[in-house]
Amino acid sequence: MIMHVITNFTASAGAETMLARLLHGSADERIVVVSLIGVSDRNRNLADNPRVTYVSLAASSLAALPGAILRLARLIRKERPNVILCWMYHAMIAGVLASRMARCGAPVYWNIRQSLDDPASLTRSSRLAIAGAKLLSSQPAGIIYNSARALELHQAYGYQNRNMVVIPNGFELPQIGPAEATTVRRIGIVGRFHPQKDHGTFFKAVAAVRKTHPQAVFSAAGNGLSHDNRAVIDLMMEAGLPAHAVDLKGEIADMSSYYCSIDALVLSSRTEGFPNVIAEAMSYAKPIVTTDVGDAATVAGNAGIAVPARDSEALAKAIREILDLSPTEYARYARNARQRVENEYAIAAVRAKYARFLMP
Repeated sequence: MIMHVITNFTASAGAETMLARLLHGSADERIVVVSLIGVSDRNRNLADNPRVTYVSLAASSLAALPGAILRLARLIRKERPNVILCWMYHAMIAGVLASRMARCGAPVYWNIRQSLDDPASLTRSSRLAIAGAKLLSSQPAGIIYNSARALELHQAYGYQNRNMVVIPNGFELPQIGPAEATTVRRIGIVGRFHPQKDHGTFFKAVAAVRKTHPQAVFSAAGNGLSHDNRAVIDLMMEAGLPAHAVDLKGEIADMSSYYCSIDALVLSSRTEGFPNVIAEAMSYAKPIVTTDVGDAATVAGNAGIAVPARDSEALAKAIREILDLSPTEYARYARNARQRVENEYAIAAVRAKYARFLMP
């Protein structure tokens, strides 16, 4: 039996989505998912696996973490898992400490989902957890990173472990038709409103592109990206954009329809590990414009253009290049996008890599 320990299984970000995908295809007889904070219906439904038991420790603050670790230790003693996989920094710390308290013989593994391109963009709580996990990094039986850049930067920061591996995120391939020869008009960005995602740079790039390509249409999807969020409107105004210049859609349940509605995807992040949204859009045959953070440029490959982070002029230039593609050139980018996900990031191959690493 495997026990997954994750910081917050109510979130709908990359780590939570990847765990749900692993759970969905798991044939293990029994699985326990322990969330330090909570469990959402969205993630339960995405996992869609009756063999999974969910436990919420309701530790929504650092002050509640010691009590959650005690409860986790009791749960480990009760369940006696064969292996424990801890997702993200707070859960990594909690899993190691709880396993020690439980005197459990099961190996504990860590799953790091974040690069350290720009730690200043992370929350204070995350920065503290990153520092705390560094002190314990030799303790787990192994560490999984979802990008080569994340492994490199964590090693440079001081994470030490003899058994480390890069396993990228995996994706189900949607049914789509052949890539069509068309011109690009609709540009989208997907990601929660957070300093890490650097929507300010995206808005500045949009303002520049609108001056040369007034026909372009821009939309933004993600938690917090709505017209009733004053911070978003202020960023748009600071960039010189009227409120209607970007269609702020907020969090979207039907991401398939959203990816089908755009012609290309932009990622403007200051830091990433393996950005799910890039490969998700590519699976729908959408070209990419991305900042060169984490493994974003590697994932995009020949299906996109990578530019330096926090450089709105470079981002605008790349968006213009995509908008100026001929129909034939666009179809080539679209085919490259789909084929790259099929060849490199199919979920079945990624599940097999997890199994080999955790249970050799």
